[in-house]
Amino acid sequence: MGSRNYRLFLLVQVTGGIGVSMQRLAQDWLILQLTGSPAAVGLAVALQFLPMLVVGPLSGLVVDMFPKRRIMLVCQVIAGALALTLAIWAGTGTIPVLAVYASCVILGLSSAIDSPTRQVFVNEVVGDARLRQAIGLNNAIIQLGAMAGPALGGVLIALYGSAAAFASNAALCVLVLVLILAIRTDQLHHSPAAVRGRGQVLAGFRYVRDRPRLLLIIALAGLLGAFGMNGPVVLAAFADQVWHNGAAGFGIFNTLSACGALSGALVAARLHSSGRKTIVVAAALFGLSQLVAALMPTVESFMVLLVVVGMMTLVFLTAAATTVQLETGPEIRGRVMALYLPLLMGGHALGGLLAGWLTEAFGVREGLVTTGALGILSAAAVGLLLWRHGRNAKIGQSK
Repeated sequence: MGSRNYRLFLLVQVTGGIGVSMQRLAQDWLILQLTGSPAAVGLAVALQFLPMLVVGPLSGLVVDMFPKRRIMLVCQVIAGALALTLAIWAGTGTIPVLAVYASCVILGLSSAIDSPTRQVFVNEVVGDARLRQAIGLNNAIIQLGAMAGPALGGVLIALYGSAAAFASNAALCVLVLVLILAIRTDQLHHSPAAVRGRGQVLAGFRYVRDRPRLLLIIALAGLLGAFGMNGPVVLAAFADQVWHNGAAGFGIFNTLSACGALSGALVAARLHSSGRKTIVVAAALFGLSQLVAALMPTVESFMVLLVVVGMMTLVFLTAAATTVQLETGPEIRGRVMALYLPLLMGGHALGGLLAGWLTEAFGVREGLVTTGALGILSAAAVGLLLWRHGRNAKIGQSK
């Protein structure tokens, strides 16, 4: 895992993760500035992630069929051009809401292909010898970048405005392109390409369907995405309507979540196994920490809970993604990850709409209490089903 290619790839992951999450945050905050509506922010979140539900299964086949390094380069060029365009347009102060919504869709389409590509490419970088450690560290780095990006973006927005966040992402995209080009193709462990023909997209669905435990973990990721991972909507609403500390508070809240994510990355990296119990417990604690955060009486206690939320988010996501990849064969891993990620991110999109609606209909605190409680119930339900499946499997083996 100490190879030059692997070190470059980790830099690609953390830099790219920071850039794309900063882009999403800047889009969300710009929508709130232009409309003043948390529900409009929820729509922006949905438009960023719903494309994954539409093109996700097809993108998995693309990942399994074509060179992954080339796919990453194309997606990065698209992301960089989009960021630069938004930076220039937002800098003029005349950008319309529809243009921001359109950028959300374009970013969502690019991410639908880029995300599973990056998840699977780690196999080609390290080979099979240390695959478990590499996948675990890779997933921790991905999530850490996704949490650190909003923190950096929040600071840039507070100091210089949304255009600065978009421009910074454009610069990061150029850096990622250079890093990808520096990866030596002659040292990669190339995966076998998927066979061209009918039924290749459906093969991913059948693979997951025939493995109930894998299916339940993927389903839990989708449920947690819908009921818990609504940070852009929730933190923007708390900063604007509860604590009244504006963009500065928004940046601080995201920074604290990122600090929690760093702690979660350290915890996840030290776990010797990422079994189903770890996934279910982390999911339950994630929902519980959100619920408790919603009830905090002071901004200081709220900020403490944000660190816990960030930590449990990363532990859950790292454990779930690692388990899904390790329980999937390399020849079909792209298609399976292209089911896992769309459910996670599609749930995130629906969660943005749900959080925006709950916030406007019932209040900011009430909305977060509801989604936190739903996250706990989801973890309990999936945990029960996993236990029952394991018990039935043991009974079947003993007969």
